[in-house]
Amino acid sequence: MKKLPLILTIALAVAAFFFFDLGHYLNLDFLKANQAKFDQQYTESPLVTAAIFFGLYILVTGLSLPGAAIMTLAAGALFGLTTGLLLVSFASSIGATLAFLFSRLILRDSIQSRFSSQLSAINKGIEKEGAFYLFTLRLVPIFPFFVINLAMGVTPIKTWTFYWVSQLGMLAGTIVFVNAGTQLGQLESLSGVLSPSMLASFTLLGVFPLIAKKIIELLQSRKVYAGIKKPAKFDTNIVVIGAGSAGLVTSYIAAAVKAKVSLVEKNLMGGDCLNTGCVPSKALIRSARFVSDNKRCKEYGIEKSEVSFNFSDVMNRVQDVIKTVEPHDSIERYTGLGVDCIQGAATILNPYEVVVNGEIITTRNIVIATGARPRMPAVKNIEAMNPLTSDNLWKIRELPKRLLVIGGGPIGCELSQCFARFGSEVSILLPDDRIMSREDEDVSSLVTERFQAEGVRILDNRKMREFIERNGEKILISEHNGQVEEIAFDQLLVAIGRQANIEGFGLENINVDIRENGTIDVNEYLQTRYPNIYACGDVAGPFQFTHAAAHQAWYAAVNALFGRFKKFKVDYSIIPAATFTDPEVARVGLNEQEAKAQNIAYEVTRFDLAELDRAIADNDAHGMVKILTVPGKDKILGATIVGPHSGELITEFVTAMKNGLGLNKVLGTIHIYPTLSEANKYVAGEWKRAHSPEKVLQWLEKFHRWQRADK
Repeated sequence: MKKLPLILTIALAVAAFFFFDLGHYLNLDFLKANQAKFDQQYTESPLVTAAIFFGLYILVTGLSLPGAAIMTLAAGALFGLTTGLLLVSFASSIGATLAFLFSRLILRDSIQSRFSSQLSAINKGIEKEGAFYLFTLRLVPIFPFFVINLAMGVTPIKTWTFYWVSQLGMLAGTIVFVNAGTQLGQLESLSGVLSPSMLASFTLLGVFPLIAKKIIELLQSRKVYAGIKKPAKFDTNIVVIGAGSAGLVTSYIAAAVKAKVSLVEKNLMGGDCLNTGCVPSKALIRSARFVSDNKRCKEYGIEKSEVSFNFSDVMNRVQDVIKTVEPHDSIERYTGLGVDCIQGAATILNPYEVVVNGEIITTRNIVIATGARPRMPAVKNIEAMNPLTSDNLWKIRELPKRLLVIGGGPIGCELSQCFARFGSEVSILLPDDRIMSREDEDVSSLVTERFQAEGVRILDNRKMREFIERNGEKILISEHNGQVEEIAFDQLLVAIGRQANIEGFGLENINVDIRENGTIDVNEYLQTRYPNIYACGDVAGPFQFTHAAAHQAWYAAVNALFGRFKKFKVDYSIIPAATFTDPEVARVGLNEQEAKAQNIAYEVTRFDLAELDRAIADNDAHGMVKILTVPGKDKILGATIVGPHSGELITEFVTAMKNGLGLNKVLGTIHIYPTLSEANKYVAGEWKRAHSPEKVLQWLEKFHRWQRADK
């Protein structure tokens, strides 16, 4: 209530401006039509005229009214460059500060309270680098003047800092606009438009944002590289640290465009995906599915089918698969492609020097692609249980009788089902109420039903207290619904996610910023605080998929090599993902729970695979295709497929979304019969049926009735 008088005063002033159409005084036509009168007024009373203009400018900017740009041009036309610049520079800064204070007084408390979690990172950034951020925004005039004032008002930046940075940051742009105004003041006829001075002024207006951007980059560069000596020449164009998916693709692209690239790996080429992740897990899943299919023999009209296996042979096959794929990521292959592959541990000394095996490599760019490792929960005595993770799981050769899996995400679910199919008694322990918590509840339910049918026990809403060993038996003491319980097991598998590898290669030497989730902080071009140091893949996030790492690698390589001419922002708009359980779960774009969380309106269209001929023939008639679209339109917001080969089927929707194709285009595409891919066409048909033109159909029905009666 204390703020109400001020709010009403501002509201009345703004309303009066629009009600009385005062804006027509702040346009170029009015300026030119009355230029002679203004000139006369200024000649007769220069101080009064300047004071009135100064006050009006403060009022317009303070109330965030339209017209500041025209008034800046008018200042040049009326007062000339020097006086006009002096008036506008101080009036604009004072007016901006008033708008800033209005925003702070009226809006800050409510906005900070309502969006505290979303604004926490912004607040920290403003407290740390607020002056530089504001200077950047002020220097580039494409950002609306009033928006910056109001937005900064809700941040923690100090008022004095806001004023002096605004004064300094707007100065260059003010000079350009006031100078352009002086040319308007001298314009007497249309031929004057083509005068050199007029063309120069407006050319400067056009190129100023580009010049300002370069100035910002230069200032930032000078700041972060202060005290660092740049080598006179470089040994290589790029040093890539880490030979996983991100590092390999970065190196491949750099070598393909004939850059000199050094790829450093201290462990195995191929990284986690080849050696401990994607490749071995999919090999294990395939063997487990073979066992499961044989158990279902009666479903296919086969009376009896027996499978005999030795678990150690299964794990040996997994290693054979890795060895078969290994040459694709080998030192020999990449050396042949022109990459200088170095086995050893890299240490970043500074933005231009990396030491490997005692030798210093000078480099123009560095790409950090060190990946991630399994995360371990902080539970008492967990290390004493010798827990398995996705890293060391592949060394075991004896099937655990009772396997306790911590975590119900993609890795936990995939491996749980595998071991259950091989014969382990598997229990999945969850901190919340369901597996695959990032997916919609109906998706999670479909997978849960299959898990339970195959004997996987899901222990939800458990809080781990400690691990103990009693009489030679391993036990987890946990809490469930306020009750303490003991869960006995023979082997523990931890799959609660992965944490970025940010230690052991010299990040502390260059003071690179780290996000709260432990990943390296990079901008939209994948640059760290040092413009020549990039990070991509799991170590940078936000996704931890092999294909996302390869996607980022293209941007890291191209921006590193050619960024001085043209940089590309990473496109995260269409990133698909799949969990290779049975049924498989694949998704691209939004699902329902994400759309609701982001307050995005949507429609849902669903097609059940129980209706698909090929799925029925294969006895795989379980699952669904679910599409989210813009209400009333066929534009796809997201797609989720649950069922056999979902990871393959989702590609049609990935392509459609990437190329702006709607469900009508999918419906109009011929799909081979009988295939699982027809499900994509049928879900598009369901959407079309729900959006059929009822009025048109009613008239058509009458038309056909008339046709039948026509003699």
